[in-house]
Amino acid sequence: MEKWMVMAKRADFIEIGKKFGIDKVTARIIRNRDVIGDNDINMYINGGIDDLYDPKLLKDSDKLIDILTEKIKQKKKIRIIGDYDIDGVMSTYILLKALKRAGADVSCMIPDRIKDGYGLNVELINKAYDDKIDTIITCDNGIAAIDEIAHAKDLGMTMLVTDHHAVPYNEESGERIYIKSRADAIVNPHQADCDYPYKELCGAAVAWKVVILLYERLGISNEEAFEFIENAAFATVGDVMPLTGENRIIVKEGLKRIHHTKNIGMKALILQCGLEPENVESYHFGFVLGPCINATGRLDTARRALKLLCSGSEGEAALIASGLVALNDERKEMTRQGFELAISTIEENGYSDDKVLVIYLPDVHESIAGIIAGRIREKYNRPVFVLTKGEDGVKGSGRSIECYSMYEKMCECKDLFSKFGGHPMAAGLSLPEENVEEFRIRINDNSGLSDEDLVRKIMIDVPMPVDYVTMELINEFSILEPYGKDNSKPVFADRNLSVSRMWILGKNRNVLKLSLKSSQDLVYQAIYFGDVETFIKYMQENYGESMVKNAFEGKTNNIVLSIVYSPKINIFRETVSLQFEILYYK
Repeated sequence: MEKWMVMAKRADFIEIGKKFGIDKVTARIIRNRDVIGDNDINMYINGGIDDLYDPKLLKDSDKLIDILTEKIKQKKKIRIIGDYDIDGVMSTYILLKALKRAGADVSCMIPDRIKDGYGLNVELINKAYDDKIDTIITCDNGIAAIDEIAHAKDLGMTMLVTDHHAVPYNEESGERIYIKSRADAIVNPHQADCDYPYKELCGAAVAWKVVILLYERLGISNEEAFEFIENAAFATVGDVMPLTGENRIIVKEGLKRIHHTKNIGMKALILQCGLEPENVESYHFGFVLGPCINATGRLDTARRALKLLCSGSEGEAALIASGLVALNDERKEMTRQGFELAISTIEENGYSDDKVLVIYLPDVHESIAGIIAGRIREKYNRPVFVLTKGEDGVKGSGRSIECYSMYEKMCECKDLFSKFGGHPMAAGLSLPEENVEEFRIRINDNSGLSDEDLVRKIMIDVPMPVDYVTMELINEFSILEPYGKDNSKPVFADRNLSVSRMWILGKNRNVLKLSLKSSQDLVYQAIYFGDVETFIKYMQENYGESMVKNAFEGKTNNIVLSIVYSPKINIFRETVSLQFEILYYK
């Protein structure tokens, strides 16, 4: 079930268009992204390096740099502790490369997902102590490691934290009381008394801001510090941070650097994925290159991804990169099998009527539970928990929908869990196997979800006839890029388009091409990459098999479609034409 809804945010689009030299449609899309006021619109369209905020505004940044420069000067042993996902790998790389450049005696450790779990733990701290480490600096973790940091301080170690996650707190009489950490310095824009204007930086961006200040203090050129913006951009998209405000600038400028990257490992990964550096877009960070980095942390060790970025040899880099691509292919196949198993589990057990899906897949690798949960959520449009069997009981990951706060609902049955955490849209949990069915029952009994909540809502930027679209307008849409979370690719809708002809394309017959006639009797080419079989079945049920047969033969038929679409410029054998990608239909 789907409900098409037009965004109805208001503004004087004609006036905005005149002021900024853009089409009124482009102005409306920018308003739909909640960009309001001349200054913010100008930043959205024209923001660049000079508009980035001063890292000195980050609380404790000066203090951390004071400590770090002194430790470097004294040749104290420093250890970076990162994380095993894209953001953690990029953060670790930024700090490792920068501290080596600064002359530090530095090493690093990326935790093992299965053995160590996320972030700091006592074993990692004890290992650092045994290795005579004087100072630990975290990246993409550490803000919630209250007990672990206290342990390190008791051992006499210096603890520096760079992170971007929420600061832990206890709630007393409706008031948040933030838990005090014994870290020597904490750089995290989410601290309540941090004056940094933009709070949505990823861990790698926070680490990069620290490096800018470190280089400035040591007299290393700003240009060298800005080489890391490509890593911060990669992590921003890979960690699914909002592409708003400063993040848009980081990604926009980072992509420019990627197009001419000096990093041998990064270039090798791009080439192994069948891309050219100059053609990399934010989409590739999130869905092509990023998963190869993540696959190492899921199925092997993220140190392989770090080794790739640190590689100084093209031959070595190509070898590592090909291994990462192969690992990601393995992860994709495991995910496909797990996804199919999840669907059969739902159907065979009669769970499809549940408003919250709890699926126990004992033999699925715990590292892909979250990916499978996300895929199931997309298919059924409801909150999903995928549980797997681990060494110490059942572990799971959850993915939610906008109207359901997953973490809050888990708090209502927290007695069932041995451990849990998360936020409204995603969560992780551990629980005894005997509690699995009780969890499924209770989380559904208290879901608070109505049937209407489970109807998929398709948000349309502008109900725009295809006749309005020109190549000039599509080219103008480039100012809206980069696309990602909270800055999605614009989508439009048109109704009553007659089908002139249809073709099935692709070696797997998984692409549908259509010629559509508009209300002005102009014919346009459209393409559909979704479930072709279901699309054809829809037309057969509504217009009859003979009419669908006629459409495939280019004969007269009565098929009329309403579509949600994304316009594109198609180049085929040096012929340039408009093409409309059909996203949804009815």
